[in-house]
Amino acid sequence: MEIPITGLIVHSPDSSLDSEHSHVLYLTSWDGRPLHRHHFSGVTSFNAGHEHRYAGRTEPAPTGVPHKHEYFTVTSFNDGHKHEIRGVTGAAIPLPNGGHYHNFRGVTSVNGSHPHRHEYGGETSPSD
Repeated sequence: MEIPITGLIVHSPDSSLDSEHSHVLYLTSWDGRPLHRHHFSGVTSFNAGHEHRYAGRTEPAPTGVPHKHEYFTVTSFNDGHKHEIRGVTGAAIPLPNGGHYHNFRGVTSVNGSHPHRHEYGGETSPSD
């Protein structure tokens, strides 16, 4: 089974000049459908005497078909530590004037001098 994709290949500035070099592939379409991403941000629950802020972008997904996005980011450094945030959004929720957004929620990784986690959740930015 062949799935047509398009994208850009960019030379990596971190590559070695001697015998090896590398490139980064940025996909722009999958099976003829453009790929898109969403921004997400928020503040975690208040646990163990503090909260954390977070922000990031989802992984790309095809436009115009039912889909979800994976996401990953690291929280702000508060109270001497930070947490990882990782998950998969809910399904696309259509907007009245076109585009869509996704809900996301979960719990952070466990960290801190008194090991704990935080809850987080919200809505992604709308798609174009």
